[in-house]
Order: sequence, then structure tokens, then C-alpha cells
Amino acid sequence: MRSLHVAATGMMAQQNNVEVISNNIANISTTGYKRRRAEFQDLIYQNLRRTGSQSADTGTTLPSGAQIGLGVRTAAVYRIAEQGNLQQTENRFDIAIRGNGYFQIQMPSGETAYTRDGTFGLSAEGTIVTAEGFVVQPGITIPANARDVTINANGEVLAKLDGQVQPQNVGQLQLAIFANEGGLEAIGDNLFLATPSSGDAQQGAPGTPGYGQTMQGFIETSNVNVVQEITALITAQRAYEMNSRVITASDEMLSTLTRLR
Repeated sequence: MRSLHVAATGMMAQQNNVEVISNNIANISTTGYKRRRAEFQDLIYQNLRRTGSQSADTGTTLPSGAQIGLGVRTAAVYRIAEQGNLQQTENRFDIAIRGNGYFQIQMPSGETAYTRDGTFGLSAEGTIVTAEGFVVQPGITIPANARDVTINANGEVLAKLDGQVQPQNVGQLQLAIFANEGGLEAIGDNLFLATPSSGDAQQGAPGTPGYGQTMQGFIETSNVNVVQEITALITAQRAYEMNSRVITASDEMLSTLTRLR
């Protein structure tokens, strides 16, 4: 009986949907997190009567056919790149991006990763690094005698040194944008890698056309909307229950056929 398999695919699809929603809710406090949305596609169809075929009785063309769908599958999980809220932290090395762009992170393997999480700090050498200790490219080092550090909207890092009136420019942050940022591969720790789907990174200074601005002392919060996620969770739960009832009904129909034999 096809309905058993069809309902099973529906339950598996809604299970994936619930897992995506639960991951969104779990990351509601994750800095720079972008919510995900599961998308589904119907499976192939079995033709009982092909559309456009001719009737065997009259030879006329059938206006519509008879197709039985064979279920559903998860087609993709999209990342919604909507800007999150900006939260002030008063930490001078916390940097948020307002607009497009990703910070570039030098991984221990030599690869370049990308992130919207701007919770940075300093290494023992004074280099700006992530919370995991990875260097933020292009590898800006703050002098040990710096009394204050300012990072302006254009990504310029200005250090005020002892004995100097004017701040010294010690580096320039660079952002990366992609033709299809939805094609980036998430690897955990709020990091992404470029893929053939995302295209190559296009680097530029913050504030230039097409690139966002940097905001010192702020972080970008998750863009998860709790009300939307709870609503989606209830809908997915009800869809799962209805598919399970189809399986129960199909099983009862098979039991009836078995008793008739």
C-alpha cells in the first residue's frame, strides 16, 4: 500500500523540519547566527492515466490524467541572511557589521574562514583574534604601549600611544562578500568556508559600496524570531501527527484486507 510509504516520507520530512527549528531556537543567543528554513519538494509521480493521452474508448484526448504522488523529501535548508539586532557591549574589541560582509579568519590549517561573529580579543602578542584564538585577517597587532584603541566605521584601527597626541593607524580591517552567501558551508564555531556555490570571496574595506560598516563596541545578535519559530514548531508537530494517523489508517485497511482473506 503506497500510503504507508508516502506518510513515512512525510514524517521524515517533518522530523527534519523540527530539527531545523530546534537548532534555530537553540542558537537564539548565538552571536551572528542566521536562522535556517527547511524547504521541501514532492517526489516522483506514478501515472495511472497519462495527461494528454487518448481515450481507448473514444479516441479523444484526455483533459487531465491520473497521477499518484509518492511522497516528499527535504530539498534544502536555506540560511536567512537578515541583519540581526546590534547590541552594545562596551568591549572595545567587539565589532559588529552593519550591512553586507564577513570578517576573514585565518585558520590553523591555512584556510580562510568567514564569520559575522565579531567578539574579538587580543592574543599574547597583541594580535586581534577570535574567541578561539584564530587570527582576524589581515593580522593587525596592537602596540603594547597603546592607551586606547578606536575602530571606525571604515574599519581603520587607530591606537593612541603614550606620548603621542594623534592616534596612529595600525591596520585596516577587510570584509568579504559573496555572490551567493547562502552557498557558504558552516563548519561550527560561527565560521563558514567558501564553496563553488558561494563563489570566491570579494574583499573590500568597510563602508565602500556593497560593503557594510564596522561598529566598535557592538555585536550582532541572532536574527531568530521566537514567535515565528514556536509557530513553525506547532505546525510541524501537527503535520507529523497527521502523517502518523495516515499510517495508522493504512495499517487498519491492510488488517481489514487480511481478515477478508
